[in-house]
Amino acid sequence: MNLQHERITALCAELRLAAVAENYPPLAQTAVDEQHSFADFLEAVLSAEKATRHSRTRSTMTRLAGFPAIKTLDAFDYEFAGGVPKATMQELAALAFVERNENVVLVGPPEHAT
Repeated sequence: MNLQHERITALCAELRLAAVAENYPPLAQTAVDEQHSFADFLEAVLSAEKATRHSRTRSTMTRLAGFPAIKTLDAFDYEFAGGVPKATMQELAALAFVERNENVVLVGPPEHAT
């Protein structure tokens, strides 16, 4: 490890930029290999920091919410909930209805496959 790397790592720790410290070496190498501009390199490093912070915040908020279980559409059992059309759920998941200013109403209990 060289002195410059140590100084950058220390500055990142002081400024609380953990993702910058972790991601800048490979991103710098990619920038050199692909001849990216400094601005492109800086944008990539800052984007990595933003993504890491967003992910950490999301994790913390989910944990603090105290949900009994994390449920996703990827894990939804369409066979068990026979009255729920998969295509409709995928369309709703795309959230296009929000952009179109439309309402979505879900009515009644799902039918259970027997």
